Amino acid sequence: MKLAAVLRLSLVCALTVLAACKREDGAAPMTGYPDFADLVERVSPSVVNISTVPADLPQEQARADTSADNDDALKSAPEWFKRFLEEHPEESPGNGEDGSDGDGLPPGPQSLGSGFILWDDGYVLTNFHVVRDAKEVIVRLLDRRQYTAQVVGSDEATDVALLKIEAKDLPVVKIGDASKLRPGQWALAIGSPFGFDYSVTAGIISAKGRALITEQYVPFIQTDVAINPGNSGGPLFNLAGEVIGMNSQIYSQSGGYQGLSFSIPIDVAAKVARQIKEQGKVTRGWLGVVVQEVDRDLAQQARMDKPEGALVARVLADSPAAKSGIREGDIILSYNGQELPSSTALPPMVGITDPGQIATLQVLRDGKSLTVKVDVGALAPGGSGDQLDLPDTPKVPPGPLGLVVRSMTPGERSKAQVVSGGVLVSSVGEGPAMRAGVRAGDVLLQISGQEIDTPDRLAIVVGRLTPGSSVQLLVQRRGAPLFLTLDVPGAAPNS
Repeated sequence: MKLAAVLRLSLVCALTVLAACKREDGAAPMTGYPDFADLVERVSPSVVNISTVPADLPQEQARADTSADNDDALKSAPEWFKRFLEEHPEESPGNGEDGSDGDGLPPGPQSLGSGFILWDDGYVLTNFHVVRDAKEVIVRLLDRRQYTAQVVGSDEATDVALLKIEAKDLPVVKIGDASKLRPGQWALAIGSPFGFDYSVTAGIISAKGRALITEQYVPFIQTDVAINPGNSGGPLFNLAGEVIGMNSQIYSQSGGYQGLSFSIPIDVAAKVARQIKEQGKVTRGWLGVVVQEVDRDLAQQARMDKPEGALVARVLADSPAAKSGIREGDIILSYNGQELPSSTALPPMVGITDPGQIATLQVLRDGKSLTVKVDVGALAPGGSGDQLDLPDTPKVPPGPLGLVVRSMTPGERSKAQVVSGGVLVSSVGEGPAMRAGVRAGDVLLQISGQEIDTPDRLAIVVGRLTPGSSVQLLVQRRGAPLFLTLDVPGAAPNS
């Protein structure tokens, strides 16, 4: 009986260990560091090398420039590389039978990149910047077959391009679920950094949902996987051999890898590719709001526990947001059930929404939580405001806030994209307005929710402010609205 109990206990322990080792992504249980060899062998056939010839370079000039570039490069090349070329002359640039680079590619400066086969009838996914302004695009497979590719379409906003080669029954990637990624998980990249085909690098997921200035519609995956020029457009795999992203950018002060790499989530890239293939264009969702970050001061004024969400600085006329009742000053806390840790999280969520869908927004207004339904529209190209031309001579003396303001001319109003109201800030002196962040050239629209349309109206509103309180200022800066928090002086200001 005692032996049976021991056996049962051992069995329970063994099952517990096996359960703990079981992976959610279907890969084999891990002990220690993973061995990527089998994974690389399995997925490499679906990865391609991409070369392009610029459209604006004549063939003769391309050949001459390439020869000069090769000579200069060989002079400065390390000794081990020179010895390699001496032992393998067939790999030397320009040694092809037809005067090409030796691999059949036409001579000329080539922009090397990577890609992967999305559909087996010849569709290849890569970055837009890899094939930008290309006269010719060549796709080379692992087995050295190469094809001249057609650029089916591209989307600069997400840096995605879809190519088509005349081939069938090609090895395709298996699509993973980028939404299930967790920081700390292993990731692997395959590409052609500096032209070294099928180089494999590995690392971990560093973060999700990173917002970059270059693409506001992409919630990037950040990794520490080594990515360099030539990796662009290549796949990022998980341990199950599924593509979870497309390698796109690095953050570097030297031009080379410094531990910060960014990939486009595969759901974003694949959706863009499907739209290009099926519709010939990319459509995005649109709310019609301009948002800004919620800082600590704004959060305190809104009686929030912490800064989060997206503050609505402007609602465009006749937009989906305007029709749904969204107001300037609202703070959007969540979109379709997904919380917004910052304002930068909103554009990718809206952009990936199909026009015509109903989106549910959780909004904070005057300290109360509201649920707003919005019929998402389609994003159309829009313009931006120009910098204001300011006169040198102020028209109104500084007020208690330290502001010098004046009324606006029709031309200035048009440039500032201000339909009605507002006064132009000519200069900002020492005082509450400067500490709030008001700048010369701003158009002051509101103070504490009250519209400002003349310098006299500004003086009246300021005179009614409660000493020692904090109020919101709404200004227009270079065509974009911006909320600022102003601390009213302790002594009552004189009008």
